[in-house]
Amino acid sequence: MPTSKIDKQHLAEAVRVACLEAASKAYEQASISGLCGEGAWEAARGALQSLDLERLLREYEKSQAE
Repeated sequence: MPTSKIDKQHLAEAVRVACLEAASKAYEQASISGLCGEGAWEAARGALQSLDLERLLREYEKSQAE
């Protein structure tokens, strides 16, 4: 797990990037599928809620070990 301030900042940035990618992708897909803005926003929120944080942590730890 992160121990230094830099490690924590890198982890926080990785989480931010993952959240933005998940929300953007879900919003775009929902919009393409014909959902209204509110429906697309709900899809984006759902993507954030279902984000696999354990996987994200594993990937982060793996990248730090390399």
